[in-house]
Amino acid sequence: MISLPLVYTILALIAYTAVFWYLVMHLMSKRAYNPWFIGIVSSLGLILHASVLYNDMVTPQGINYDVFNLMSFTAGLMLLLSLLYSTYRPVLSLNLLGIPVAGFGLILGFSFSQPHQFIEEHSLGLDIHIILSLSAYAVLLMATIHAVVLWLQNRELKKKQKKRIWVSFLPSFQAMESLLFDMLITGFILLTVALGFGFFTIDNFFAQHLAHKTAFSIVSWFVYGALLIGRYKFGWRGQKAIRFTIIGFFLLAVGFIGSKFVLEMILNR
Repeated sequence: MISLPLVYTILALIAYTAVFWYLVMHLMSKRAYNPWFIGIVSSLGLILHASVLYNDMVTPQGINYDVFNLMSFTAGLMLLLSLLYSTYRPVLSLNLLGIPVAGFGLILGFSFSQPHQFIEEHSLGLDIHIILSLSAYAVLLMATIHAVVLWLQNRELKKKQKKRIWVSFLPSFQAMESLLFDMLITGFILLTVALGFGFFTIDNFFAQHLAHKTAFSIVSWFVYGALLIGRYKFGWRGQKAIRFTIIGFFLLAVGFIGSKFVLEMILNR
């Protein structure tokens, strides 16, 4: 018998695929696209995505923090934020990147998530801290992908290539750079709140496997903070902004994903 989560997954993937090809066809033919169609169908896909994720993550025993569930959550949140940013900046075409990421995350979460991946000392405060941390991670991952795309755009502009894929299909470099700092500000605020919440809700914040995760997160926080100060005080942009963004996320990923992968997949904890 076909389960309801499977039906929701298939319908969500159909919605994502429809929007993706709609964007591709209109951008390739240089025709204007309908933002309402993109927004409504993408939102429908996200609602179905969230339903599948809710079924896997929220259980009577607590929230299931399986690594593949977290990937699915991160991917869906990235697409949601991409749609929200596109409501006030001309960057709707960036969903060409956001939609495949969301679809891939949904497939991973539905296909490979394992039950009973719960935290032993469960509490509402700890759940809030984790959700805030995941949200910060999602936004800063978006910013990092965005920074890589900016680097590709900048390279095409400097080399004056005839076939400019990244320049032709995506928004202007100026709009993309402005959006990068929107993402960085959002991610920095979420990371600040997550760290602050963690200090007040986790009894021993530097204990066990949290020590190196906390240290890397704090160093990453300083990197992002320095970049934002440099942007608004010294006008940092371009290559410097790209480098700081990538370094900051690398530090965050080492602490967050590295420890999660080792504990679950290698140590089976």
